[in-house]
Amino acid sequence: MNAPPTARGPERTDGPSVRVGALAPLTRPGWAEAGRHLLAGLELAARDVNESGGIGGRPLELVVRDTAADPQRAAAAVDECARLGVAAVAGEYHSVVARAAATRADALGVPFLCSSAVLDALTDQPTEWVARLPPPQSRGWRVYADFLLGAGHSRIAVAADASVYWASGTRVLREHLAPRGGTVLELDMRALTPTAVCDALADHRATALLLLVGHPEPAVSIVRTVRRDQRLAGIMLGAPAGQPEFAAWATLLGDDGAGVPFLRYLPERLGPLGIRVETALREQLAEAPSFVAFEGYDTITVLADVLRRTHGTDRARTAASWPDVAVDGTRGQIRFTRTPGISVWQWAGPPVHVVDRDPAAPDRFRIRHVG
Repeated sequence: MNAPPTARGPERTDGPSVRVGALAPLTRPGWAEAGRHLLAGLELAARDVNESGGIGGRPLELVVRDTAADPQRAAAAVDECARLGVAAVAGEYHSVVARAAATRADALGVPFLCSSAVLDALTDQPTEWVARLPPPQSRGWRVYADFLLGAGHSRIAVAADASVYWASGTRVLREHLAPRGGTVLELDMRALTPTAVCDALADHRATALLLLVGHPEPAVSIVRTVRRDQRLAGIMLGAPAGQPEFAAWATLLGDDGAGVPFLRYLPERLGPLGIRVETALREQLAEAPSFVAFEGYDTITVLADVLRRTHGTDRARTAASWPDVAVDGTRGQIRFTRTPGISVWQWAGPPVHVVDRDPAAPDRFRIRHVG
């Protein structure tokens, strides 16, 4: 079992670096705030690895590439990283983009550890080259559906953009809710204004509206419009994909952004490693770190463990090592298994909570449901 030491001092690293490609959405139209948190976690872990001796005495170097939420750009980045001789590729936040990266990595024979994307079908066919830290969407969104039912919501509406990710999430919700008496009304945001969404909610007598849309727009406009419509005073707003996790949500919406439940992959309480990493990330980001930053840290922690065993030189041996991982991360021990219906190696044990920002103190998060 490997875990970064709690006390570190400068240790010598010599020789050529062991390179790891690091993919993240750092510019628009990507969710740049999420990308910044992901990269902060990746970079902090890389520094910790190097301060504890690197990879067999060689420094770990991140080759950072901005995907900007563009699948083609992500695939091209994997190509470039492969030409540069990386030992593995890591990262990415957007599911559709991670799918393109995973598909390309599989084709090239480059190990890819996905940090933060949940789309079940990360690759079309089972692969030995790809592993993933976050729970698959089918698990997380079923947890969210259970929360909705437990909170008394059975007439659900979703305001959805066009995306494989949003369509997959809607399908998970519908399939889980329907046998339990729940209904899901889809509102196509390519055709509707926020005001038209309010009219549809009132007509349908929905009790919950889920925001399956981009942030900040149209999410912010929808929230503001719904909050001001007296017909919808009792409706619950939700955002399973996690938009309210980030500081920009609270900055843009203030009190209107509180009480919007979302999925969060953090434990109720962090252990000693998580607390140390949280402190360092808070200093690095100059704000509270999101769960995405912890995912980034855990990604490099796992890869460092694998690369130390393979000396960072044999991609095939690295990919073959996924089932041997047993690493203490910031959110629990990480092991990869084969999960039915999932084509990649999957951490089966990440924590899944439904949380929201407390209306009494929007900077504080409340746990509403434990998955």
